[in-house]
Amino acid sequence: MLYTQQREPPHVAIVPTPGMGHLIPLVELAKRLVVQHDLFITFILPTDGSSTKPQEAVLEALPDSISYIFLPPANFDDLPEDVSIETRISLSLSRSLPALRDSFKNLSGSTRLVALVVDLFGTDAFDVAKEFGVPSYIFFPTTAMCLSFVFYLPELDESCSCEFRDLPQPFKLPGCVPVHANDLMDPLQNRKDEAYRLVLHISKKYPLASGIMVNSFFDLEPGAFKAMGEGKEGKLPPIYPVGPLVKSSSDHGTDGSESLIWLDKQPKESVLFVSFGSGGTLSHDQLNELALGLEVSGQRFLWVVRSPNEKSANATYFSAQSIKDPWDFLPKGFLERTKGVGLVVSSWAPQVQILKHASTGGFLTHCGWNSSLESIVYGVPLIAWPLYAEQRTNSVLLADDLKVALRVKYNDNGLVGHKDIANYARSLIEGDEGKLLRSKMKELKDAAEVALSQEGSSTKSLAEVAEIWKSHQK
Repeated sequence: MLYTQQREPPHVAIVPTPGMGHLIPLVELAKRLVVQHDLFITFILPTDGSSTKPQEAVLEALPDSISYIFLPPANFDDLPEDVSIETRISLSLSRSLPALRDSFKNLSGSTRLVALVVDLFGTDAFDVAKEFGVPSYIFFPTTAMCLSFVFYLPELDESCSCEFRDLPQPFKLPGCVPVHANDLMDPLQNRKDEAYRLVLHISKKYPLASGIMVNSFFDLEPGAFKAMGEGKEGKLPPIYPVGPLVKSSSDHGTDGSESLIWLDKQPKESVLFVSFGSGGTLSHDQLNELALGLEVSGQRFLWVVRSPNEKSANATYFSAQSIKDPWDFLPKGFLERTKGVGLVVSSWAPQVQILKHASTGGFLTHCGWNSSLESIVYGVPLIAWPLYAEQRTNSVLLADDLKVALRVKYNDNGLVGHKDIANYARSLIEGDEGKLLRSKMKELKDAAEVALSQEGSSTKSLAEVAEIWKSHQK
């Protein structure tokens, strides 16, 4: 497409809130908008005082038509040390609005700015975009099921006076399987917490969006997408399923990694990959149970182990990692006894390439949506072990609705016992139940490929959004 001097190329501002889990799918969205629709992108990133080097590394690798700006760190001096991560994420944006306004003014003055895209926590930025006559869109990085609950939350808040967990019945959202209150996202577990107030405030702004792109695809969640498309007498903004947007294996130059060399020597679909993501840690007791369970199972495994977190029985979101070596916390003799059957690596492994590998037969995962979508794209069935954020809700979708996951259960001590872990591993890798899950997951893999094909539903959905933006007149 040729642009005259009078008609500058369309430019989109994307504002992710802190967290690599928010940035990565937005980067994948940006790359598609650039390659498929000739758009120019500027990321404007609020910061919370933590290191920006991981984000910078991702952003530096992007094409020249994608630029980025880091805003000054938000001030959190007035917050208690134990404030929830959702509160920090939300406030990092709302306290950066003056700086965001300045960046928006510069961008609007120097480009043909046609849209603002924010992530799920970013609705306070709508007011800035409105000042400059720019429409606001949300990129929702998780499921249509979770989005459906976001729309339902203000109504639920008004009609219910107790904690949601005290309600006798599970929630039944249109087009979705029932969800028990204990499986709702973390900020909804305590209505007295500041995080609940902030999430409620954010959710009330969702209907003001010009459109919402969802990192899911229609054939994955047809009931939820249909219900939102028909819901509330047109009171909801247009919903655009544009996923699955995941990192490709070509993004990693790790062909010679220890993990992949080891996988090359294993039989097809024989290895259980175990990883709780970049922010997931277990207690020392739970780490021991997991190690013993993997050992007792007799199954091949590839485990990305991290130092334990002792604050709770399970993980905390983006918990500070111990500087101690994670090997120090494994059961005595575990590495020697499992040598040849399992491989344990510290802190990080090339997840996408592992899931793509022919030897990988299952994935024990925290159910972060990026990881869940990667599993779907590569057809790997799951053991669902949710830890924080919206992961419990994701596990309900994966286990109860899509039926591609076994979900772990906790014992009376608040742990997943080693005998149960062994049973999950055996069932998934070599049992009849695992065969059914694998077959279903491969159907979803095929459906994901179709959705992202040239004439696929997600490709067309994103093209519809891009055409709206290109036609925007300031």
